Amino acid sequence: MCQRVFRNFDPSLRTQEKAVEYVRALNAAKMEKIFARPFVGAMDGHIDSVSCMAKNPNHLKGIFSGSMDGGMLLLCCLVTVNIRLWDIASRYYLQHLTPYSASHHVIADNLSVSWPPRCCTWSDSVYRWTYSCIMWYRLHQLAAYVWKNAFWAVDHQCDGNLFATAGAQVDIWDHNRSQPVNSFEWGKDTVISVRFNPGEPNVLATSANDRSIAIYDLRMSSPTTKLIMRTRTNSISWNPMEPMNFTATFGSLFSQKSLIHGSVANEDCSCYSYDARKLDEAKCVHKDHVSAVMDIDYSPTGREFVTGSYDRTIRIFQYNGGHSREIYHTKRMQRVFCVKFSCDGSYVISGSDDANLRLWKANASEQLGVILLYQSGCIITRIPTLLQLLPRERKNHEYREAVKNRYKHLPEVKRIVRHRHLLKPIFKASALRRIMIDAERKKDERRRAHSAPGSIPRESIRKKRIIKEIE
Repeated sequence: MCQRVFRNFDPSLRTQEKAVEYVRALNAAKMEKIFARPFVGAMDGHIDSVSCMAKNPNHLKGIFSGSMDGGMLLLCCLVTVNIRLWDIASRYYLQHLTPYSASHHVIADNLSVSWPPRCCTWSDSVYRWTYSCIMWYRLHQLAAYVWKNAFWAVDHQCDGNLFATAGAQVDIWDHNRSQPVNSFEWGKDTVISVRFNPGEPNVLATSANDRSIAIYDLRMSSPTTKLIMRTRTNSISWNPMEPMNFTATFGSLFSQKSLIHGSVANEDCSCYSYDARKLDEAKCVHKDHVSAVMDIDYSPTGREFVTGSYDRTIRIFQYNGGHSREIYHTKRMQRVFCVKFSCDGSYVISGSDDANLRLWKANASEQLGVILLYQSGCIITRIPTLLQLLPRERKNHEYREAVKNRYKHLPEVKRIVRHRHLLKPIFKASALRRIMIDAERKKDERRRAHSAPGSIPRESIRKKRIIKEIE
């Protein structure tokens, strides 16, 4: 027969309780750093830069990647498009698609995956595939859509038969039509990215080379809102849990200087979160990158997002946090062009300029086990998987997290929790960027001090990057 034990919570009986909890929080922070092993593995197979990725929310472990496999010959680009379907669990590709031969001048610009169609773009064409739910490697091309303008991006509705392409204008296509059912044009510059809202399938956002962000509603005959920024927007991602909020990445790809040679990018390197109903001010500014941010993707929970940058790093931000909670990098990883969260939010996949896809844990210190696959008594592969903790282990883990969060504001615990190792070029570029920002701030303060009162108003950083809003 079990006897119930009663606890007395009188603080006078345990005078060292706070000291003991502080030591436990300190040990929990140290243990987290000791067991932080975020890198899971690399998926190689492409022979040129991985330029885009796409995932299907109906399949947990599958992901598509597109690259520009080929080479430059004088001023003519001979590129063989290569799209691969990967199994994340085993880190092997199941099938690769190359509809064009090497004699054609085509580039894999963008991928979009939904259910049931799969779309991707090459030059002035869009191709649509379907594959069997049971046999992943059985892919069949369903249709091809050719238009008079080159496509830079494509995205598909989560539920529906419509998809959008971006280029000289924004075109809305139907699966059963060979021509666009609707077209939107606002300005003369090229539209470089397009993204449908996952919660409101008739709303989409685009970014263009004229430094603009535009929001369209398919139920209306004209665009809704346009925002003119000071720098170009490379990518947009909607928050899946807050359908009216989105985050945009900024920085021009063509004006970057390599950090390997010790120089720093000369434009804004931050991400900005906006509310589509109130675009005159950013909800939050996410800093820390030292070069242009190339891609962004939200976690399925909507509580955090991952970014990939030209500075060769991957950062994970809280949706309302100004600074990153994690930074991932390797010595061999080059400029990151695309990043994705896995459909369960446990992993991050990145594609970079060194023709590799890399798999990372979203939580660097999370325990990872290995499932061994046997064939004829021999081990043929090892599949990493997150361990299922016992109830006692799970309670212990939750307790360590609780005491660490309770004492995270104290200097010693805060120093351990916040510490991240950086590559030397990125560390120097960060220090140089801080010096430049401080110099600009001091210059503004001196200019304001030597001017008439009120002639130079203070400008919020959330409004500083916005030039104007057009409706």
